[in-house]
Amino acid sequence: MKIEPIPAFEDNYIWAIRSMGEDGQVAVVDPGDAAPVLRFLAATGDRLCAILVTHRHGDHIGGVAELTARHPVPVFGPAREAAEVVTHALRDGDRMTLPALGTEFEVLEVPGHTLGHVAFYRPGMLFCGDTLFGAGCGRVFEGTLAQMHASLARLAALPRETLVYCAHEYTQSCLRFAQQVEPDSIAIAARSEKVAGQRAAGEPSVPATLGAELETNPFLRWSAPAVIAAAARRLGHPPANDAETFAAIRVWRDSL
Repeated sequence: MKIEPIPAFEDNYIWAIRSMGEDGQVAVVDPGDAAPVLRFLAATGDRLCAILVTHRHGDHIGGVAELTARHPVPVFGPAREAAEVVTHALRDGDRMTLPALGTEFEVLEVPGHTLGHVAFYRPGMLFCGDTLFGAGCGRVFEGTLAQMHASLARLAALPRETLVYCAHEYTQSCLRFAQQVEPDSIAIAARSEKVAGQRAAGEPSVPATLGAELETNPFLRWSAPAVIAAAARRLGHPPANDAETFAAIRVWRDSL
């Protein structure tokens, strides 16, 4: 398989999961807009075989109706939301197979950004929607901070070599915040320089490995002494646990 980003709106990525065979099959993840997907299909000659959606927000499902009207394909998504577009409802632990691509994904429920948010995982790759970003994480719109911490902890436990395919190009702004949390971090400084070069060249900053996120993403670094200290300064007291550290950093980010 080959994974390619299809830019949409100002900073969204619709991910195209392409077969490398002669039949030219492709599945897309979180098509908030049909137009860029249709242009992609016209340019590549690929045939749409499936749609995957992680959650119900319009910039992730807004293009599904038009795409399925033109290409009647299955739409895999969360059982708890997006019922207006999902044809194959999935719950935590389910396995979904894409025969045309010869691959299978495990479904992980990761509530927080929305209550029904799911991620799709197979060894080596994670499609996580708006739960985890490059050096950041999604806002908590419907769930609780504790839920989001638990969801991120679940993703953080995946193998470090996993490539994280998030749905937005937010890495530069997230790294600027990460430098506020850990101003002395060499890893964050190095990633900031790398991402600046990527963006200057018109290249996406994602995916990155989960290992890179564990070294530079303050929303996964709740056990790091510098992050705990930053949380303590915001709280006015030492955080009681990892979840409180995460919550303090997330609330700080929301205030900016």
